[in-house]
Amino acid sequence: MAIRRAMSGGLMGRTAVLGERSMSSWWRSVEPAPKDPILGVTEAFLADPNPDKVNVGVGAYRDDNGKPVVLECVREAERRIAGYLNMEYLPMGGSVKMVEETLKLAYGENSELIKDRRIAAVQALSGTGACRLFADFQKRFRPDSQIYIPVPTWANHHNIWRDAQVPQKTYHYYHPESRGLDFATMMDDIKNAPNGSFFLLHACAHNPTGVDPTEEQWREISHQFKVKGHFAFFDMAYQGFASGDPEKDAKSIRIFLEDGHYIGIAQSYAKNMGLYGQRVGCLSVLCKDEKQAVAVKSQLQQLARPTYSNPPLHGALIVSTILGDPDLKKLWLKEVKVMADRIIGMRTALRGNLEKLGSPLSWQHITNQIGMFCYSGLTPEQVDRLTNEFHIYMTRNGRISMAGVTTGNVEYLANAIHEVTKSA
Repeated sequence: MAIRRAMSGGLMGRTAVLGERSMSSWWRSVEPAPKDPILGVTEAFLADPNPDKVNVGVGAYRDDNGKPVVLECVREAERRIAGYLNMEYLPMGGSVKMVEETLKLAYGENSELIKDRRIAAVQALSGTGACRLFADFQKRFRPDSQIYIPVPTWANHHNIWRDAQVPQKTYHYYHPESRGLDFATMMDDIKNAPNGSFFLLHACAHNPTGVDPTEEQWREISHQFKVKGHFAFFDMAYQGFASGDPEKDAKSIRIFLEDGHYIGIAQSYAKNMGLYGQRVGCLSVLCKDEKQAVAVKSQLQQLARPTYSNPPLHGALIVSTILGDPDLKKLWLKEVKVMADRIIGMRTALRGNLEKLGSPLSWQHITNQIGMFCYSGLTPEQVDRLTNEFHIYMTRNGRISMAGVTTGNVEYLANAIHEVTKSA
């Protein structure tokens, strides 16, 4: 009996060891993920003890003291919704009121498309969530398609369509020598793409370059899309934040609508309302008729269900309260223009300081570009010098977040840029 117990105990011990080894091997092949190039800049900035450090890497608005901003219209909306009756789930498609108001911004206040119920639209987890939801929709219903993405683009665009398993191709966009739009080559890529291709377009304030087509160029792009039967998916993360006028910033979309395109749009309130952490946005797809829109919306909701079930409530309440009240909307329009004008002013100041220093380079592109970012033309090596010698932090592609430039640091930034570029 004692022998059997000993043998049994030994067997159990060996089984336990084998089980432990098996369990410990479950995740043995998992390697640390590469650091996000943008978030890594912020981590390095926060770890730097130097009192003169400057962060022009973060894609979030700052006031002229370098502090985060909560708009007064947002504060007032929060006061009004405080003590909201309940915290029940939103429907899978999100807040109907928020979606209705959001569509008016993109398609027009008196859009016939909205009145005819031709737009399938759902609340999404900001712009990122809207893009991912569309990518999943594209994969499910056009499984043999691919997406054409501009070079360069916001890095997360590649992650989104890759993880949705949609093959990617690229098209020319930025012209490094002129620091502007490579329009001729871009048009060639549009013409040479297979008929009926999907293209990702930045509606305004292209990230990371700040380079947008002119109105006339948008009309040529729209015409060529019509000829080729391409589908345009617009990522509009900066409406109102680019020029200070939401109507002007939606011009590219309105041109495509005038030309009779069926399009998709991702909208976000992170930048133009400062609702970064609320993750509130919208995905819309323009359809042939109301019946098709109902079907498309049902499928978008079906895709959302196993992903996040339904979107969050608080941000949607803030947006619908602001846009649904004429006085609050007027205040928002005023405040978003203040943000845009400050960034435009910082562009002028940075260029002016560089020219005053006698820089041998042209910095005209700083003021030609628009929106939160300036694609400076700085090389990775020059960016490294800015960080190591001057404690100035930005992504290594030379993208400067103009939101991080203030009257207090613009001269220091210009001096540092001049120092690392004067012998170029």
